[in-house]
Amino acid sequence: MANSKEAQGDRTGDDTARKLLETVQGLTLELHPTRVVTEVGLDSALERDLGFDSLSRAELLARIERAFRVGLPDQLVASAETPRDLLRAILGSVTPRRGAQGRQPAPLPVEEAEAAPHGAQTLPEVLDWHVRTQPDRVQVHLYGDDDEPEAISYRALRAGARAIAAGLAARGLAPGQTVAIMLPTGRDYLCCFLGILYAGGIPVPIYPPVRAAQIEDHLRRHAGILANAGAVLLITVAEAKPVARLLKSQVPALHTVVIPDDLARDAGSFMAPALNGADIAFLQYTSGSTGQPKGVVLTHADLLANIRAMGRAIEVDSTDVFVSWLPLYHDMGLIGAWLGSLYYAMTLVLMSPLAFLARPQRWLWTIYRHRGTLAAGPNFAFELCLNRIPDEELDGLDLGSLRLLFNGAEPVSPQTLRRFADRFVRYGLHREAIAPVYGLAEVAVGLAFPPLGRGPLIDRIRRDVFVDEERALPADPGDAQALEYVACGQPLPGYEVRIVDGGGRELPDRHQGRLQFRGPSATSGYFRNPEATRALFDGDWLESGDLAYIADGDIYLTSRVKDVIIRGGRNIYPYEVEQAVGELDGVRKGCVAVFGSTDRASGTERLVVMAETRETEAAARAALEAHIAATTHDLLGLPPDEVVLAPPRTVLKTSSGKIRRAASRELYEQGRVGRKPRAVWWQIARLMAASLWPEARRAWRTARHVGYAAYVQALFWLLAPPVWLLVVLLPRAAWRWPAMRAGARLLLRLARVPLRVQGAEHLPKDTACVIVANHASYLDGIVLVAALDIPFSFVAKGELKRQPIARLFLNRIGAQFVERYDKQKGVADARRAADIARRGRALMFFAEGTLRRMPGLLPFHMGAFAAAADAGVPVLPITLRGTRSVLRDGSWFPRRGAIAVLIGEPIVPDGTDWAAAVRLRDAARGQILKRVGEPDLAGE
Repeated sequence: MANSKEAQGDRTGDDTARKLLETVQGLTLELHPTRVVTEVGLDSALERDLGFDSLSRAELLARIERAFRVGLPDQLVASAETPRDLLRAILGSVTPRRGAQGRQPAPLPVEEAEAAPHGAQTLPEVLDWHVRTQPDRVQVHLYGDDDEPEAISYRALRAGARAIAAGLAARGLAPGQTVAIMLPTGRDYLCCFLGILYAGGIPVPIYPPVRAAQIEDHLRRHAGILANAGAVLLITVAEAKPVARLLKSQVPALHTVVIPDDLARDAGSFMAPALNGADIAFLQYTSGSTGQPKGVVLTHADLLANIRAMGRAIEVDSTDVFVSWLPLYHDMGLIGAWLGSLYYAMTLVLMSPLAFLARPQRWLWTIYRHRGTLAAGPNFAFELCLNRIPDEELDGLDLGSLRLLFNGAEPVSPQTLRRFADRFVRYGLHREAIAPVYGLAEVAVGLAFPPLGRGPLIDRIRRDVFVDEERALPADPGDAQALEYVACGQPLPGYEVRIVDGGGRELPDRHQGRLQFRGPSATSGYFRNPEATRALFDGDWLESGDLAYIADGDIYLTSRVKDVIIRGGRNIYPYEVEQAVGELDGVRKGCVAVFGSTDRASGTERLVVMAETRETEAAARAALEAHIAATTHDLLGLPPDEVVLAPPRTVLKTSSGKIRRAASRELYEQGRVGRKPRAVWWQIARLMAASLWPEARRAWRTARHVGYAAYVQALFWLLAPPVWLLVVLLPRAAWRWPAMRAGARLLLRLARVPLRVQGAEHLPKDTACVIVANHASYLDGIVLVAALDIPFSFVAKGELKRQPIARLFLNRIGAQFVERYDKQKGVADARRAADIARRGRALMFFAEGTLRRMPGLLPFHMGAFAAAADAGVPVLPITLRGTRSVLRDGSWFPRRGAIAVLIGEPIVPDGTDWAAAVRLRDAARGQILKRVGEPDLAGE
């Protein structure tokens, strides 16, 4: 009998939990109908995961009380952090529906398996979770020499990894020691990478040599990597053992060179060491395209944070199929393709990179065969598909299953995007599936992805303004000299980027500067390289090494910082010249390096174009040199100082095909290629004459920016005290607002900030309303006061009440204070706001509740809309544009810019209940989002 009662209590708890989660899920979908929300569980965070503010929590409690016919304590609005907290309160309340009164609720059963192990802290935990929940699910379809792939399940993958781990333990590997993997794509690579982790080691992926001619450079570069990593063991293929032994002789720490079969044969029982998220998961050595490679430290927490952010951005799930040929020693293939697929229980269809390079159509046909939904490659892969696949090899191909085709890891060509889309749409490819992305090893792999379904976005800008002033102004449609750059996406959820000038000050939109970033997967630095680590950080921001500008929230990469050539006071960007010269007859495409070489005598940079050619006849070589010089002149408006015609395989590249400009420059400066430099006196005379005016112009531009910022700050502090005194001393509110408005307009006028107001006819004359605006800058309040010809009450954060000067000023203009962190007071504040609106006073809310320095419209809080619905007054949506560029959050360095205030049509509530408030919010936010020209961040 007792067992029967306990079983009944268990069933009651299960039913209650299920019904509670349905209630929470329903409200979540109402609040965030377009937001990607992971499945609601009992331990989902109400605020962080589900986006519930204080009013949303109050609505949730009301629904729970109705659904369960219980009375819940008011403090749950503030204290409940998860649905489990609410469940305890429901089961602990005294109601007719509760069974087994006076007894603690029975433990809930284990929840059903999810599609991804969101609670895992390490990569072995991820694999263990999948083995527990779905051991025989195929994780990888691995293509080798046969047409039929080998299916590798989660169970088989872990068994192979643990065998490798046991072999490593038998050879004395200690936790925290580094193990290099020099293996091709295959089962052995997968098992060895995970096996090193199971054994407590740190994998160091390096690539095997492809050609015998590369062995010397390969050994030199990898000896440096292995020495820096302190690798004690190297796992490689049998064919590479002679090369590996040469490496061993140059790396003191390296004591063992083995093949995977050796480790599997030595496998025995072993005790896996404990791991946590802060442990290093692997060292990702940078490609070395701009200098010596450095080992990026990536922890398990870094990897999982980046994988989760990318998955959230692209709405990935276990039904996706990722088809990849990307090398597993490269972060895009290792993390983006394999580890991302492993985490989300996606099927990974894995091909050899060599199979793709030999016949790129195999990649496309494999996508078709497996109905792939995701695929990725660098720009050259798309060019290969365009140039190497004849039409007859594509008959019957259908790429309609692809929902995302990523282009990243090297500069993305606008021409390539256009040509690829134009050719393959006839084979079912959706243009909006093509997604240029941006990432780097220092952030694991992904930093910026475009919005889903948008397709490629290409920005055409004025060449003259960009070259002279580093401003990316849109070009006229007919401008034949316009530069084109591809939007590489917007920062992933939780990540931030900024553009800074030479002095480290943040730049407005459409100004080129150094791209810096920060986020949850940002590396802690370079392994055993404190000097490079110091250069990487600028406070809590990290240097990307790239030059870029931001427009409407998208990142536009322009060049690598170290690749920029400063000649005659101008910035020259190598990639465009390399691409154009590579198209010339007689030049080997993709084998051109443009770099600056410092002349030791003059201290100036010479522009050098190194191009590979097979031409040997003197007249043909002279004609080709002239053609290269003319092409460079046409693009840059100046000729190169030297054109170097080099034999094939002279221009050095990284493993992923990037031009190693620094290494190619070293070859040139050592006199191993090229011609004799021109006379030093001639270079000095010409460059000094050419650089005087550009350098003076650059210095004047910097001085002008600094002077403007100082001028505006001085204006503010001159005007603020008298305006504050007038507002505080004037006895009537009818006098205070004109005084404040006059001060705001005078500040903008004297600062020469153009203010455009559109839609003033929508301002109500004699009726109350709730004004709702986006919040981009601390200038927003001043701008609204200057722009709106009606008095209104600011709804200000409660913290300002604790600042005497601000409190006195705000009280005199009728501001209403709300608590952002006290949930119960927040509900009371919303009710008070509704009462004020009913009495005929206009209320002004910044509905995002906060501001941030990055472009983007945050989710709206419900307070303004609940007050409007309750009071039965219209919502007036106002869009602010330009304030963020003039004065960005975290900076007191104002910059020139224009500001627009766009007043929308009033939105009348269609009811007084919660649902009506939600509809008000969605309508107002939709209007603002349409006009603001910034990304939608409601999914963050």
